[in-house]
Amino acid sequence: MLAYAFWGAVLLAVLLVAGTLVSALWTAPASLADPANPAQVALGRTVYERQCAACHGAKLEGQPNWRDRLPNGRMPAPPHDETGHTWHHPDGVLFGITKEGLVPGRYAPRGYRSDMPGFGSVLSDEEIWAVLAYIKSTWPPREAAYQREVDRESGRRR
Repeated sequence: MLAYAFWGAVLLAVLLVAGTLVSALWTAPASLADPANPAQVALGRTVYERQCAACHGAKLEGQPNWRDRLPNGRMPAPPHDETGHTWHHPDGVLFGITKEGLVPGRYAPRGYRSDMPGFGSVLSDEEIWAVLAYIKSTWPPREAAYQREVDRESGRRR
């Protein structure tokens, strides 16, 4: 009887781990942002200008002193050009941050407070991927190559 309880507990643990892995796969979408697709980049530019430029800058330059905390303890909007750190992240993370906001414990350290809202109720997934394609289309070759490798490595971990 004790053996059945043991193997039942082992099976439950395996199922919980498998469920967590499956959940992680579903929540980190494969990239659909193609900076070589002119139509997607054009849509992304339009959406970026309408929804993102007010905080992240018309030229993706971010807010002034973006590395320094504001009086409220939050960070200014970072640049999305090569001077920022957007290109350090895989597409799945960039998509998630854009769709859900900078969620503490998921895309930021626990307890982190951000002014970055989620745009999932405002933008379609297609529009979010298009914004990412536009941003990626502006990066110089070195940063673009680095980000592609980060994205590729992220896909291997899924």
